[in-house]
Amino acid sequence: MTPRGTRSMWPLFTATIVVGFAASLLGCASAGPLTPVAASDVKSVAGTWKGVVYRSSFEPAYIALTIREDGSYNVESRETFASHGKGKIVIREGRVILEGEKGHGVGTLLSSSDGERFMSIDAVLSDNSTLTATLSLSR
Repeated sequence: MTPRGTRSMWPLFTATIVVGFAASLLGCASAGPLTPVAASDVKSVAGTWKGVVYRSSFEPAYIALTIREDGSYNVESRETFASHGKGKIVIREGRVILEGEKGHGVGTLLSSSDGERFMSIDAVLSDNSTLTATLSLSR
């Protein structure tokens, strides 16, 4: 049985996700066509990347991925059920390779014609579920 307060939050939560997702798509669309670019080193991807993660059997969630210059990273979701993770990245053949405590993945850097940077991530978690994420570099 779901507590009444939690049940009444679902429409608001769902609306927030839909609006956030639509806003992120509009942001990407206004950036123009995206071109894959090679990551030169860890410092070239250091910073906070924010966007939406899609995981099978779960609602999309807004996340923040913070990559440090030493290659360590942490990821946080502040949705209804907060989650977090950490790990290390390396750059291999221009791609961002993520090795985390809960899984591993590959990130591809993308650039718009106006210089905005994005990262597309495909990952497999330790329970064999998959996720994808579309993130933009926060300024």
